[in-house]
Amino acid sequence: MKKTLLEIRVRYVETDQMGVAHHGSHFTWMEAARTELMREKGLPYRQLEERGFFLPVREAYCRYRNSVYYDDIVLIEVELLELKGASLKLGYRIRRKEDGKVAAEGYTVHPFVDTEGKIVRVPDFFKALFS
Repeated sequence: MKKTLLEIRVRYVETDQMGVAHHGSHFTWMEAARTELMREKGLPYRQLEERGFFLPVREAYCRYRNSVYYDDIVLIEVELLELKGASLKLGYRIRRKEDGKVAAEGYTVHPFVDTEGKIVRVPDFFKALFS
């Protein structure tokens, strides 16, 4: 499956006193890549929500490998790892653009919920986007 790639420059607000990207920033970048994936598939989150479906984060994991610093450019790859039942799992790889070193790898798991917060099965129209 084709991966979505997003390029982001590390902002000052995303770093600590030493100029290293704060560990929480990686999850923000994952979210940005996830949003771009949906947009590339032709179903921005806004449209998904207008159809009555939401994708909250149920599980999030990140393994940090190499530091990223203020003003570095990072490349965030996201791909669908699993789509079954009532949830999807997305995988991420964050690399420094300058040298290609992997800064972090992780995943998120998202159940499909309706407007009342009830878990529902993955809708067929969504499955079709990834087939």
